[in-house]
Amino acid sequence: MGGFFGTISKVPCVNDLFYGTDYCSHLGTRRAGMVTYSEEKGFLRTIHSLESNYFRSKFEPELAKFVGNSGIGVISDTDAQPQLMNSHLGRFAIVTVAKVANLEALADEILSAGMTLSEFSSGRINPTELISTLICRGKNFVDGIENVYHKVKGSCSLLILTEDGIIAARDTWGRTPIVIGKKDGAYCAGSETTSFSNLGYDIERYLGPGEIVKITADGVEQLRKPNKGMQICSFLWVYYGFPTSCYEGRNVEEVRFLTGKALGEKDPTEVDCAAGIPDSGVGMAFGYAAGHKVPYMRGISKYTPTWPRSFTPSVQSQREFIAKMKLIPNQAVLKDKRFVFCDDSIVRGTQLRDNTVALHEGGAKEVHMRIACPPLIYGCPFIGFTSSKSDLELITRRIIGDFEGDPNKNLEAYTKTDSPEYKRMVAEIAKRLNLDSLRFSTLEDLIEAIGLPKCKVCTHCFDGSSFHTLEDDNLDNE
Repeated sequence: MGGFFGTISKVPCVNDLFYGTDYCSHLGTRRAGMVTYSEEKGFLRTIHSLESNYFRSKFEPELAKFVGNSGIGVISDTDAQPQLMNSHLGRFAIVTVAKVANLEALADEILSAGMTLSEFSSGRINPTELISTLICRGKNFVDGIENVYHKVKGSCSLLILTEDGIIAARDTWGRTPIVIGKKDGAYCAGSETTSFSNLGYDIERYLGPGEIVKITADGVEQLRKPNKGMQICSFLWVYYGFPTSCYEGRNVEEVRFLTGKALGEKDPTEVDCAAGIPDSGVGMAFGYAAGHKVPYMRGISKYTPTWPRSFTPSVQSQREFIAKMKLIPNQAVLKDKRFVFCDDSIVRGTQLRDNTVALHEGGAKEVHMRIACPPLIYGCPFIGFTSSKSDLELITRRIIGDFEGDPNKNLEAYTKTDSPEYKRMVAEIAKRLNLDSLRFSTLEDLIEAIGLPKCKVCTHCFDGSSFHTLEDDNLDNE
């Protein structure tokens, strides 16, 4: 997915920029970059790979080179950012959190118009460069960003660092967030409110879908009003968000607690204790323990001192091995107990299957699994929330294919909680993962925990619904 942070101040901003960007590290694992601007030195940029180390260890030795009172930083799961541009709009730097589903088609359009695009060594187009090229085709920044809104199928939120301020633009359907923060003499804009508190920023407001603002050290100017419709990704609360972050005024940890509590209250299964699969299952497990009236015990812990989260080998088998090595069962706690384990979701199921084996071998008498969201039936065409390249990598779709003879057949029936098809699918997942029982949150309980109207939350991956197609129809903000 990815996340970004930008700040502009009446004093040098490098410390805020460095730590604000670092607090987005849980959102991506591949690359990171920072850029500052000063009248004396211009734009100063560094980009590093995060595939074998932490953000801090990569950027801390270079902090002295950054000067200026404004800057933007990004943690990217895709391309090398920030991009530096010089055009009729002026000189600027740009970072994005985007999924461009029609990347190749847009690249062909740009090249056919006689313009150029650089490529990765793999031959792929850099999405952020493509987006900046679309912006440069506008008569001003707002017109250029509107061009992105009309052209890009998928989603795109962005920050632009100019010579006189920062422009923040949220995706036209608000699938990914941008929050504005304020403190004396400075403003910031970021993906995560986790970046704010230790740096002294208070939440000023949440940008609306499609809203564009210009930020200076003196204030925030609205350049484009927000759209009426919103489809913020529900997976922000389920998985991506850090526990202390808030989106649309709803705290991540609180939402996870409430999903667990709802499951715990309704679950008739007799167990001795509950535990969370670190990290995103922990808040849910506390809620389950409260709702089911059983103690929370750490039957499994995450070991991170020598295994940074950002260490993500390109080979799937190596990724699965690393994931297994990070989680260590506590045999003294597990022994002879009936445990409920809570986790955010089940995608392929390979990591959870390995966890289940380890928990049984560690002495657990029973291993039950409770999941914070409904089963994932559809891949996401709007943001990159998993590394899956195909819907058929989902364990649900493989099972549906086995049952129906076609992984795309009768999908709607499998999305309906308590339908015969749903029950059969869940039972088969439990069997394949060697679980004593398996339950998922209902869509209704998840939406209630998030606390927003269903029409404002994207649940496409669970039920196939979408407030719009990839052809965007939410650009009328009047």
